[in-house]
Amino acid sequence: MGSCWLRLAALLALGTRPSLEYQGSGYSPLEDDEDVYARNRYKETPWCSPIKVKHGYANCRTPQGEYYKNVLGTRCDIRCQKGYELHGPHQLICQSSKRWSGKVLCKQKRCPTLSMPTNGGFKCLDGAYFGSRCEYYCSPGYQLKGDRIVTCMDNKAWSGRPASCIDTEPPRIQCPSVKEKTAEPNKLTARVFWDTPEGRDTADGILTDVILKGLPPGSHFPEGDHKIQYTVYDRAENKGTCKFLVKVRVRRCVKLNAPDNGYIKCSGDGNNYGATCEFSCIGGYELQGSPARVCQYNLGWSGVEPTCAPMNINVNVRTAAALLDQFYEKRRLLIISTPTAANFFYRMQLGMLQPAQCGLDLRHVTVVELVGVFPAQIGRIGVKLLPPSLALQLRLLLRIPHYNFNIVVMDKHGMDKERYPFPATPAELFALIDKFPLRKDEMKLQAEIGQSCP
Repeated sequence: MGSCWLRLAALLALGTRPSLEYQGSGYSPLEDDEDVYARNRYKETPWCSPIKVKHGYANCRTPQGEYYKNVLGTRCDIRCQKGYELHGPHQLICQSSKRWSGKVLCKQKRCPTLSMPTNGGFKCLDGAYFGSRCEYYCSPGYQLKGDRIVTCMDNKAWSGRPASCIDTEPPRIQCPSVKEKTAEPNKLTARVFWDTPEGRDTADGILTDVILKGLPPGSHFPEGDHKIQYTVYDRAENKGTCKFLVKVRVRRCVKLNAPDNGYIKCSGDGNNYGATCEFSCIGGYELQGSPARVCQYNLGWSGVEPTCAPMNINVNVRTAAALLDQFYEKRRLLIISTPTAANFFYRMQLGMLQPAQCGLDLRHVTVVELVGVFPAQIGRIGVKLLPPSLALQLRLLLRIPHYNFNIVVMDKHGMDKERYPFPATPAELFALIDKFPLRKDEMKLQAEIGQSCP
């Protein structure tokens, strides 16, 4: 009976105490005796403030496995999230002063500052902090070598290889278009001009060398196609080239040939625009037609085609001057005068000249014989006889003695070059004639066509 009253009194006593439940929380001490026990037990124990680690976390252990993790003596191990590093002690202890044993901070990791590449740069999303991405770029004309994008990693190092900007693009150079030119009259070359091309470097704009392969502008270019090449180098030894053609054309007529029994001598290349071709005939022949022809712009030859016809001497002229005019610039004369056909020197001279007829023809020499004394005198050129009066005029004009043997050598211009009072050997005569001015050109032409005496 007594025990029942004691229980009732205890219930009444509990009913009269203020409520310990948290209003609106649904929590009641009646439902958790252990919590009430813990509060009552450590009601006077100093507590530290709760630990909060930004960008990190704390792993705490109480001395006797208490419910709260900030009671006296609690030890907390501090860790930081990936990409952050701890500044402060790795462990904190809750002290009796209600303070933790130290201060901690998780700071974002930072990579070393990137080096700015020469002739380039970089841009980053978040500076040099963990997780930041940086992208390299190069100035125009340069190319990136290495990784374009790098990332700041957890080990505070940048990913990828260091980047650099190198000049790999060749310089640019623009040559002129094809140059075409026609040679001027009587020339086989043409002078061609152009502006020297300028190179441009796409990087720093500096060129070290410009090399020309071929003739420079302003040169005289011969006929044909000529390749001109320019090469430029920049400081990185990259090279750029350009090429163009210089085309020189020579207007040409149809090639002319020497007439039968004659020669041809042309200036220039023989058939180029403005070239002049001169014609002559071998001994015993005279030129008919144009003595010279010129290659014209319309690619046709001036004048008339020449021919070499056997020389026809007119002995029926009235004067000795008219007779000599027929030989002017055509033939040389060897005049043999004798008072009688029985003259010893005369007969000796004819005997020496007879086997030398080829040499006489090669040197364009016509032999004129004056035989006898007026009025019984005659003249002869080959098989043609001169009238006595014409033979007399010739002696008088050239002042040849009537009563003595005499030889007169005349050039193609009618000049009295040498006289002999006695017979002259063919060797002497040929040596004399070969020194005449026109004879040098004749010898050259004869050598070109292979004309000679055995």
